[in-house]
Amino acid sequence: MEFLVSKEFIVSGGYLLIFSMVFAETGLLLGAFLPGDTLLFTSGLLASVGYLNIAILILICFLGTVLGDNLGYYLGKKYGHKVFHKKDSLLFDIDHIDKAEKFYKAHGGKTVIFGRFLPFVRTAAPILAGVGRMNYRTFLIYNLFGAVLWAVTFCMLGYVSGLLIPNAENYIMPIISVVVGGSILIAAVTVARHYLKKRRGA
Repeated sequence: MEFLVSKEFIVSGGYLLIFSMVFAETGLLLGAFLPGDTLLFTSGLLASVGYLNIAILILICFLGTVLGDNLGYYLGKKYGHKVFHKKDSLLFDIDHIDKAEKFYKAHGGKTVIFGRFLPFVRTAAPILAGVGRMNYRTFLIYNLFGAVLWAVTFCMLGYVSGLLIPNAENYIMPIISVVVGGSILIAAVTVARHYLKKRRGA
């Protein structure tokens, strides 16, 4: 997957490539195969040295993720009840619909916003929001807010890193490794804290 965040690949594909990959990550359910956060970070870094315009980059990343999430929501709402129709199925149990509906009534907004910062959750959240019949207007508001937060955060992290680190475009992979490691650590700590809190409350 390294070539997907290489300078040559991103620069050659330009804004259309970045938009397409961001859209496909949620809209076409390809979160497990596309770089997501690292794509935005690398693109921001390349913008810092003049390969891309940072304002245009943030805008297309915002549009790509909003449109992708909306497609995911639509697919979940339209086809979710047809897919989850079996009883006692590991993946497609009809009970998952009831669980999704209850979950999104209680935590929908937070999941749409903060789930965007976790790769697999980012792909699944809009689909499950549709399956769970989350109110579309509510989904759209949280979706827009989360998209702005995600696009600005990672594009600007890359942009600032490029300004602070000399010749940063020549050290993309080592820098990304640090960023990804930090993201995994934050996610692990968050999950661990949630698990411990749940155990204490049990």
